[in-house]
Amino acid sequence: MTTLSTPTTILHATALLRVSLGGMALAHGLMKVFVFTLPGTVGYFESLGLPGFMAYLTIAAEVGGGLALVLGLYTRWVSLALVPVLLGAAWVHLGNGWVFSNPGGGWEFPVFWAVALLVQAGLGSGSFVISRRLS
Repeated sequence: MTTLSTPTTILHATALLRVSLGGMALAHGLMKVFVFTLPGTVGYFESLGLPGFMAYLTIAAEVGGGLALVLGLYTRWVSLALVPVLLGAAWVHLGNGWVFSNPGGGWEFPVFWAVALLVQAGLGSGSFVISRRLS
């Protein structure tokens, strides 16, 4: 009888989570650059009462962190570093209610994403990494 919890299956599942989280972070960062534009993103951050430079830091974290996760580089540290970004996103959406389909988006999606990043930090990189030494 086979089981789904073999070491190889766990490594592949961990990699699937890592690549998914990285792809989502990368997509969100690039959306801020190519859809909302840098000036638009800075303006939005400022409209929230945040300093404009935080937009650049957020974009750098999402794009750089997303790429690192997709490649399996420093997975535990990158996952932990992205948690505050997602908690910040949850703060932004807090007044919109629970469901992310609410106007302006709710807070459950960024909170779930932050929890998934914590799980990834606990699991490590899994399989399919660029360098096992740098994972």
